[in-house]
Amino acid sequence: MSTSEHLRVAVAQYNPGLLAIDANFSRHADLIRQAQHDDQELLLFPELSLTGYQLGRQTPDAAMGRDDARLLELARIAPEMTLVLGFVEQASPGEYYNAIAYLRGGQVIKVYRKINLPTYGGLEEGKWYHPGEDLAQVECKPQWQASGLICADLWNPALVHCAMLRRPELLLAPVNSASGIVSQDFSNEQNWETNIRFYAMLYGVPVLMANRYGAEGDAWFWGGSRILGPRGEVLAQAEDRECLISATLDLPSIAAARFDHPAMRDANTPLIKRLLDT
Repeated sequence: MSTSEHLRVAVAQYNPGLLAIDANFSRHADLIRQAQHDDQELLLFPELSLTGYQLGRQTPDAAMGRDDARLLELARIAPEMTLVLGFVEQASPGEYYNAIAYLRGGQVIKVYRKINLPTYGGLEEGKWYHPGEDLAQVECKPQWQASGLICADLWNPALVHCAMLRRPELLLAPVNSASGIVSQDFSNEQNWETNIRFYAMLYGVPVLMANRYGAEGDAWFWGGSRILGPRGEVLAQAEDRECLISATLDLPSIAAARFDHPAMRDANTPLIKRLLDT
């Protein structure tokens, strides 16, 4: 099934090694080939999938430019597929971003930089990264636009709302969510389920969530990667292991969900702007 009305999507749930850049690139290549064998059209990796998460003062050691030859090598493996992976982008000396790169056709076609950098609980991103300033939307194939937000970006509802006003056909959520990293009373496992299901239902948008599974130092990344349909229904959910999950999305289901609940049509953006200015 390869018409523009449908899109075959996959999520990679795996555990990158901290600063094991070469090994992580090799693992990405294997997973890309696996998704290519299954005729997937989009493959989403977790946040910072090429580097590991808790980089701290070693952030510069993991950074690369968006034209890095290794990124281009991954892009050439399955040139017809849209690949979305996490990396540390170096924009200028000392300027680093927690970012995702969109790869297709042997090229890096877009980079999105994380805007909402959490610096609370066991999270320290605001100490190491510059915040992004723009949203990014990418055409995966005709009639299919994807908007990607990274982890804590989805805990700022205004960012999600602004992304959804551009009417993408799917929302990508690459995350690094560890058990208890915010606090012992804040359940990432339960609250992430509520978060992405709410956005899927509210905006009539399929959501792809890619989390890692496994340990990094004292942190346990609990997995839970899933693909939701435009009414918040679970189309695919990862088991407690490293794996690929997949689903086929279709435009009629998105259209029906948005007709039933026209959140974007009724957003009344001029009023919201006026209220924010008062």
